[in-house]
Amino acid sequence: MTLLDVRGLTVRTAGGRPLVDDLSFSVEAGERLGLIGESGSGKSLTTLALLGLLPDGMTAEGGVELAGTQIIGATEKQLRTVRGHRAAVVFQDPLTALDPLMRVGRQIAEPLARRTGLRGKRLRTAVGEALDRVRLPEPERIARAFPHEISGGQRQRVALAMALACQPDLLIADEPTTALDVSVQAEMLDLLDTLVRERGMAVLFVSHDLAVVARVTDHALVLKDGRAVEQGPVLDVVGAPKAEYTRTLVAGARRLEAALDLRSTR
Repeated sequence: MTLLDVRGLTVRTAGGRPLVDDLSFSVEAGERLGLIGESGSGKSLTTLALLGLLPDGMTAEGGVELAGTQIIGATEKQLRTVRGHRAAVVFQDPLTALDPLMRVGRQIAEPLARRTGLRGKRLRTAVGEALDRVRLPEPERIARAFPHEISGGQRQRVALAMALACQPDLLIADEPTTALDVSVQAEMLDLLDTLVRERGMAVLFVSHDLAVVARVTDHALVLKDGRAVEQGPVLDVVGAPKAEYTRTLVAGARRLEAALDLRSTR
């Protein structure tokens, strides 16, 4: 079953300049698609357009059908029925999703209450279970904390717990590990893989890191200047790239990996 169907998506500035240009792809139920590209390639704008979250002044054209709902042109009421329940997003900076003035537990409780109808002690128990599911130690302490009182890695796990609270069919992960150090990044990727497998969710994983995309996705789409230059099974795209731009990305990633390996032996 096709969960997300994007046809001819174009995102324009207020002045009419296209930042994403005639982009088409689809995500099947349970599939993992990686969206690859350098900064400025249009990856994050694409994810925002998929949920009707483009900044003021930007417009979207084309078709974006998510779980049977046409997103472009939808009312805010229609979009609210899709966001969270059918598709949820985890951003690079968890502070984008977290309210700095609200305790963590309350922020997870709100979507949980909407989905389950739980209240009181049962809701508090469900919040603790949600935090425990993303492998946060001392979930009761984390629930009482404000976002600034926990580490960046812990905030990202909280953001993931919030995204999963409504059990979405599609998880959109927009550079979710970029701001984390290498060891925490590896833990987050393992956690994400485990939770996605357990729930059978589809994933749209957005990253500039080819190694990360190859690790967590099945298929990949490469963006350059807002346009798709290559797509296919991720191992084919990374292992035998056809487009010159993709070959440049792969070569750069290999040079970086070689340099890191050399440095670690010194």
